Amino acid sequence: MTDHTPEPGDKPDEPKPREGADAGDTPSAGVPPQQPAQSGDQPQSTPLSQQSTDKMESPQQPHASQQPYTGQQPPYAAQQPPPFYGQQQHQTQQFQQPWQQPYGAAPAQRQKPKRRGMVAGVAVLALVCGLVGGGAGGVIGYQLSGSGGSNNTALEQSPPARSASNAPAGSVQQVAQKVLPSVVQLQVQGMQGSGEGSGIVLSSDGLILTNNHVVEGGQGGQIKAMFHDHRSASVEVVGTDPKSDLAVVKADITGLTPAELGRSDDLPVGAPVVAIGSPFGLSGTVTSGIISAKDRPVRAGGESGSQDTVLNALQTDAAINPGNSGGPLVDMDGRVVGINSAIYSPGSGQQQSGSVGLGFSIPIDQARRIATELKNTGQASQTTLGVVIMPGDRPGALVRSVSPGGAAEKAGIKPGELITKFGDRAIEDPDSLVAAVRSHNPGDKVEVTLNGGGGERTVEVTLTGQPG
Repeated sequence: MTDHTPEPGDKPDEPKPREGADAGDTPSAGVPPQQPAQSGDQPQSTPLSQQSTDKMESPQQPHASQQPYTGQQPPYAAQQPPPFYGQQQHQTQQFQQPWQQPYGAAPAQRQKPKRRGMVAGVAVLALVCGLVGGGAGGVIGYQLSGSGGSNNTALEQSPPARSASNAPAGSVQQVAQKVLPSVVQLQVQGMQGSGEGSGIVLSSDGLILTNNHVVEGGQGGQIKAMFHDHRSASVEVVGTDPKSDLAVVKADITGLTPAELGRSDDLPVGAPVVAIGSPFGLSGTVTSGIISAKDRPVRAGGESGSQDTVLNALQTDAAINPGNSGGPLVDMDGRVVGINSAIYSPGSGQQQSGSVGLGFSIPIDQARRIATELKNTGQASQTTLGVVIMPGDRPGALVRSVSPGGAAEKAGIKPGELITKFGDRAIEDPDSLVAAVRSHNPGDKVEVTLNGGGGERTVEVTLTGQPG
């Protein structure tokens, strides 16, 4: 912004400017990317803002007229316009006192006082001495009080007593105090490089639940766990399941604090949650937010991932960044309700992006079953419908083929039919069907709504399990 107000006299000076698919089977080919990008992508970083460096002119201050003292108050200097931000403030001229002579002005004529006798002279002298004495005393008193010890600064005050108050029940502080001892930082060094992630303590003797993509790079290399009590231990992989993006590892350590697992089926949208992990290697980081949405189909491998990696995710606006993967999402009772696994990353580029308020977690109901199988057998089974699906010309999942002897064939589902509803969940595309199937366990009975040449119909399907 430039000041265009004209000024009398010379041209004003200008100051210098400032510096400034399968539903559980083999994925079908040709399925376009359906879901937002995940934490494995490399988005572009965008500057937050541009600061303006517009030039601002400063009007020159006209000189105040200098006149001899005539017994009246001296004229005030011309009023200055308020200074703009970043502009040097104009210096104001000091008013001349009546007893000072303006530079270059003729001395003012003073009338000689009439003599009114000794009494009047003594009274005037006493008055002058009283004024001088009072002024001197005020100055000395101000100096003594300003340099004395009675007016202490805030820096010299004693610190308050240590706070002994407990964290309020249901607060983020209380949740953090409960869950932090059960969260682990995982450091991975493999043939393809190094990485970091988070994990959740499942047992006091070192069982840890994390994401598959956190530890898969450490196979053939070294994985190290850093615990809340500053201890560390080497880690071995017990079992992994790439389709669900879950893994169980074992640390050579004892005396750990296991996490308390909750449930995710009755978790309402809008419920407050807390995320804990090691974003960008900053261990023990606590963030908070809410459950933004449920049953969100998300490809664990980003847009390049196949339908094999689709997660039936919880969405949260709690800040989740690279390094949070494998850490817990907990409710306000400190119970784990999800495993933080992915974030939405807009664009693509050469740098990892941070949180944009769209984080995704594997529901603990699904993670609990997978982790139990990994701990016991080293592998996990996948819930499957037994169909190969593809996008249709309207919302739904078009059945391309049916697996012989699978759940769909036993229920009478035929190729060419469009699946529009799975249980009470509307199906918009193939990814949403995969996510819906994986939200159930093998053996669950689910009603499936179909739309084909004979109109709409509903069949009951008993889901089966397929080895991972």
